[in-house]
Amino acid sequence: MKVSIFDVAKKSGLSVVTVSRVLNNAPSVREKNRDKVLQAMKELNYQPNAAARSLARGRTGIIGLSLSTLHDSFFDAVVKEISDRLEEQGYFLALSIVTGREESMHRLMLQEDRVDGVIMLSPIKEDESMFELKKRNIPFVMLDNQQPGTSAPSVIVDNFKGGYEATRHLIELGHKQIAHISGPQFFLSSRERERGFRQAMEEAGLTPFAVEQGMFQIKSGNQIASAWVESGNLPTAIFAADDYIALGVMDAFKNAGIRVPNDVSVVGFDDQIIASEFRPMLTTVRQPAEKIGRLGVELLLGMIRGSSKRNHTVQLDPELIIRESTARPSRDQA
Repeated sequence: MKVSIFDVAKKSGLSVVTVSRVLNNAPSVREKNRDKVLQAMKELNYQPNAAARSLARGRTGIIGLSLSTLHDSFFDAVVKEISDRLEEQGYFLALSIVTGREESMHRLMLQEDRVDGVIMLSPIKEDESMFELKKRNIPFVMLDNQQPGTSAPSVIVDNFKGGYEATRHLIELGHKQIAHISGPQFFLSSRERERGFRQAMEEAGLTPFAVEQGMFQIKSGNQIASAWVESGNLPTAIFAADDYIALGVMDAFKNAGIRVPNDVSVVGFDDQIIASEFRPMLTTVRQPAEKIGRLGVELLLGMIRGSSKRNHTVQLDPELIIRESTARPSRDQA
């Protein structure tokens, strides 16, 4: 196995930056630390390369990215854009999947000065992460953060507008019995999409058929829709907080012989890849994944270079994508 500069740092008990300064004969390194590094290099038979030598500038050339899952095509698109833009600027991307069960992202990525900056995508432990990053003076940016009005540098989507426009679309088609299946209330995006739904309904003088608490999972939508089917009481339209929920709803209806959109219209959120591959193709609210990733990188690199404000927030608009899963209600429903 090829020995890396991180192996040398671990063996010597010193930081990666200290090792890189030794490699470049920096005069600021203490003699005792220099000896430790040289001894570790000898024991590991480490051969430094150009990339390792570049660390003498006090930079690792690595940007950390933390996220909660890889099983999401929207997240995939954001991550790919981040990786592509960082590569253009000569940076490498290090991923940390944070589920809350293992060690925190800080211990995995931030120890020993391993990263120049961090991007947090839909962070789970937002306050804890911010505290640790600020304490270590590591530049960071949050994408899809969970705290409203945060002072942290962020790129967010107007989820209220997305929920509002999705619901207005159903209202303008003539639907009155409209239900909403929300995402986990922990996520600000879930709360804002629900708020947009309620605002549109209130403006139209309509009472929600139901507001059900769901999870961002196909089985969640399936279970809730199946319960409606069993009760014999169905809405004419449903706005689901994400595409997976919406697809679960459509699957439950298909199994029960209920037609989408002839009997019930369905709208999702995110525009996952599967949204346009499922039949009928899903009407949904598209988040601008590439733009989110690109702006996140621009903000972070600007902070690293000292040209961006540390409390700058960019808000992006979502886009309603009308496909095949929504239609006017039948005469019997109207």
